[in-house]
Amino acid sequence: MSDQKPLISMKKTFFYNFFPSKDEEEACKANNKPWVATRELVEIRDVYPAPIIDLKNPWQIKKKITRDEVVLGKVVVPFFETFEYILRYWKMGVTQSLVNGYGVCVDVWDVTEENDPKKYEGGSVFFRKLYNDDYSLSCMGLFNDRRLDVGDEIGLYWDPRSSSLMFKLLSQVRA
Repeated sequence: MSDQKPLISMKKTFFYNFFPSKDEEEACKANNKPWVATRELVEIRDVYPAPIIDLKNPWQIKKKITRDEVVLGKVVVPFFETFEYILRYWKMGVTQSLVNGYGVCVDVWDVTEENDPKKYEGGSVFFRKLYNDDYSLSCMGLFNDRRLDVGDEIGLYWDPRSSSLMFKLLSQVRA
């Protein structure tokens, strides 16, 4: 993809409202309740183009598997990486569902063995928001098939051409 035009994408971000309108301020006074800052998911046209995916090394998200991820069969994807490398390609309605706490089913391609990729799909593969605004990818089948363990390094990227998450086991620690 690096030799092609950059893909058009709308960046998702949060708009924080720290200051109440006059009406909101008066309503708070009338109800004897303090003003609470709010946040709203919005789409913006990014000043910069979407990150270019280098097909020779496309792994925009790299991480080592932790003990908790092995036990739960879920990969934690940090907030920044989720918004920057995945959600910018999603439609606003789907992103809103995810941010509101609903699980969103995704297709995952395991391309560790390039000549024999394996697809994981259906209700057992999904993204979900965590309590700390990070996100998790649940895919127990992938964990079991790849025998992922603590310290294994994986790579992920969202392929906007196929609307699926690409996975690769980059290095494996064997005890």
